[in-house]
Amino acid sequence: MAAAGQRRPSLRAVAPVHLLLLMIVVSFGKAMASGTRSSLSIIAFSCDLVAYSFSFSDRFREGSQAAAVGGAPTWTTALQQHVAYFDTDNDGIVTYSETEAGLRRIGLGAATATAAAALINGVIGPKTRPDNATTSRMDIYIENIQKGIHGSDTGSYDAQGRFVQAKFDEIFIKYAKAEPNALNQTELEEMRHANRGSNDYSGWAASKAEWDMLYSLAKDKDGFLQKDTARAVYDGSLFVTLAQKNGGSSGGN
Repeated sequence: MAAAGQRRPSLRAVAPVHLLLLMIVVSFGKAMASGTRSSLSIIAFSCDLVAYSFSFSDRFREGSQAAAVGGAPTWTTALQQHVAYFDTDNDGIVTYSETEAGLRRIGLGAATATAAAALINGVIGPKTRPDNATTSRMDIYIENIQKGIHGSDTGSYDAQGRFVQAKFDEIFIKYAKAEPNALNQTELEEMRHANRGSNDYSGWAASKAEWDMLYSLAKDKDGFLQKDTARAVYDGSLFVTLAQKNGGSSGGN
C-alpha cells in the first residue's frame, strides 16, 4: 500500500513490464525444447525484450518522479508571475476567456473586461506565439511574455521581464509630490507623459490603459495610488488581493 502523499504507479503503465517478463520466461522455455538454430533466435529475441523492459521501466520511473514534482509551472521573472494570475488552468497559456474572466475577478465590469481582454490578447498574443504553435493567435504564451513589453513605459521591467527596483523607486522620487510614497491622478499623468517615446503611439496607448486601470481599481479613499500597492502589480500579487476583496478566486499559479 502506498504511503500517504506517495503517488501509486498506474497499473496500465506497470502491466506491460510484467507481461514482457512473462514472455521472456516463455521464450526461454521454448528455447530449451527447440533445436539449436531456433533456440538461438528465441534467446536473441528474449534479450531484446529484456533490454526493452528495463528501458521501459526507467522511462516509467522518470515519468512518475516528474509527475510527483508536477503541478503549476514555476515562473522566474516578475512579468511571468504578473501574467500567470490569469492562467487559471496552469498550462502556461492565457486564453482570451481566461483574461476576460480574470479582469472581471479583479473588479472590471463585464463590458470593460470584454473589450480589455480583446485588446490585451489581440496585441500580445501574436508577439508571444511560438512558431510551431497550433492554438489561437490570441493566446498569450507566458514563457515568451517579455516579447510583449511595450515602449513608453517606466522601465520597471527589463528586457527579460525582471523587476528593476531602482526604476520603480524612480517613479516616486520624481513624481510623488503631494505624498512621498503615493501618486495622485495628476502625478500619474505627468509620469506617463514624461515616459512617452517619440511617435510611439501604441506605447502611449498601452501605458495609459495600464495606469488608468490600475488607478481605478487600486487607489485609496483619498485618491492616491500607494507605492506598495503599485509594487504588488508587477508580480501579480495585487490581482490576488483584488480578487479576494471582490469575493472571487485567486486565479492561476
